[in-house]
Amino acid sequence: MARGWPATLSDGLVGVRPLVRRDATTWARLRSENAEWLGPWEATMPRGEGLAPESYGATIATLRRRARDGQAMPFAVTWAGDMVGQVTVSGITRGSALWASIGYWVARSHAGRGVTPTAVALVCDHLFTRVGLHRIEISIRPENAASLRVVEKLGFTEFGLAPRYLHIAGDWRDHRVFQLLREDVPEGVLSRVHRSRPTS
Repeated sequence: MARGWPATLSDGLVGVRPLVRRDATTWARLRSENAEWLGPWEATMPRGEGLAPESYGATIATLRRRARDGQAMPFAVTWAGDMVGQVTVSGITRGSALWASIGYWVARSHAGRGVTPTAVALVCDHLFTRVGLHRIEISIRPENAASLRVVEKLGFTEFGLAPRYLHIAGDWRDHRVFQLLREDVPEGVLSRVHRSRPTS
């Protein structure tokens, strides 16, 4: 089994755990209910590259195979035990690079509750400590204000613009590219989330 996988992590009501086949019904419901919310940020297949996986089964089978090979980590994001989103670690590279990229989404019903920053922080800390990575990258469309707030809260550093980086909503879209290095967060990423929470 790949280093650091499977893993279940939590902080208060927010948790992440491996995405599994029995999540199919919940995943499909969330994706359907949030189609308008998520649509502007979802990757699409350019013409000539075939079709995207048509079902949850096809998607999870691919992700689970990559997880076994140490290339990915597909996490369900939970709130009080219920699935409300997803964090996917992809492109895990070992050797002299030790880096990976992260993508994420959360249901609109749970946006603004700190779920996404907490879930991403949990995964980042796991990647830096248990998995032993050195660098984590997140790429975000310039128009995605909610996602930009996540990397700002977690202290990611912007280091460039990738023109026409990813095919989304039927065309090639620019992305702002952010990174976090292990030495940037000796206290851990989750501690930044805790510090940003309002005190009562």
